[in-house]
Amino acid sequence: MTFDRFFSGSSQMMKKSSIREILKLTQQPDMISFAGGLPSPDSFPIDDIRQIASEVLEEDGKAALQYGTTEGDITLRTLLAKRHKNDGLDISPENIVITTGSQQALDLCGKLFIDKGDVVICGLPSYLGGLNAFSNYGAYLKGIPLDNEGMNPALLEETIISLKNEGRIIKFIYVIPDFQNPAGVTLPRSRRLEIISVAERHDLLIVEDSPYREVRFEGTPEPLMSALDRSGRVITLFTFSKILAPGFRLAWVTGHPQIIDKIVTAKQSADLCSPPLIQKIAARYIEKGLLDVNLKKTVELYRQRRDYMISCFREFMPEGVTWTEPSGGMFLFVTLPPSIDAAVLLEKAIKKKVAFVSGSVFHCNNEGHNTMRINFSFADKNDTCEGVRRLAATIREEMDRD
Repeated sequence: MTFDRFFSGSSQMMKKSSIREILKLTQQPDMISFAGGLPSPDSFPIDDIRQIASEVLEEDGKAALQYGTTEGDITLRTLLAKRHKNDGLDISPENIVITTGSQQALDLCGKLFIDKGDVVICGLPSYLGGLNAFSNYGAYLKGIPLDNEGMNPALLEETIISLKNEGRIIKFIYVIPDFQNPAGVTLPRSRRLEIISVAERHDLLIVEDSPYREVRFEGTPEPLMSALDRSGRVITLFTFSKILAPGFRLAWVTGHPQIIDKIVTAKQSADLCSPPLIQKIAARYIEKGLLDVNLKKTVELYRQRRDYMISCFREFMPEGVTWTEPSGGMFLFVTLPPSIDAAVLLEKAIKKKVAFVSGSVFHCNNEGHNTMRINFSFADKNDTCEGVRRLAATIREEMDRD
């Protein structure tokens, strides 16, 4: 029996995440994976969480195990609003909604803003989870090629004008301004301001995806786009997954109260509320000042792992292979000679027990076939060195065939 006739039109547009599918392969014994955007388990504050979870259950267990408000725990939202003042973002709890991971927030943005055929403008390349979330609601994705400073505002405006001349309806611009996934580039302040100005001129929203902002290894932080925004058109997504633990499945969205209220309404039909127990643990973790203490250790760990992976790349990679050297985040973006297809290379690399993500999945226009994304935060030194050696040998074999 086939069930195709029962599936909705929107379900037919859904695609499985290439990254999640690759992660299944990485469960093989002796597989070294650079594929997932996985934080290091060495960064997880297990003892602190054990203690805090016990305190929450002992002191506030009945509320922690009960349903919560859709908006999220008021203590947590208050703490997050206070924390954002350090970013120059003057908001109150009414500007924040807690979500079950930032992937839910991306899905809710798609649900709220996109009618079938509407345009979402994104980077080339851009985060696959965002692209899939928007595509599932029928979005037409239009990519803007990134340079070393991210999205070019002049090219962005030219594209917007061209799309409008075609009669297209554009809803929002999707940007990952800090240590972009997968390219690793960061938008400077000047470009952030210009992109906001472009959005104002053309009356567009901006979805600012900011999972990596606090994972900075060097340099001065750039301002949040929402902190530079004066018209309330920037919606910013944050997550605890990269700064505390992905197993919490806890994130938050900041924005204009009218938009936040609509997100709350949409979330009510998705999961009613994010887990109150986890929210209370996160709130107490912040109250105790532990988030910044552990984050400092995490950033240093990832800086060391980035530096070591880059040193391995320099030692093992054949001439003709280039890579980014980001100032933060979790990824290198690698460019291979034009003749090499990374998807074909991946099949051969897996046989050598090393995995990555082909760069083409991050391109909404089916380009980037000679690129790959490499995660440096998860593997330890031994696996990093051996994995890069295996990967370089696979690339060299492909180059020798040409």
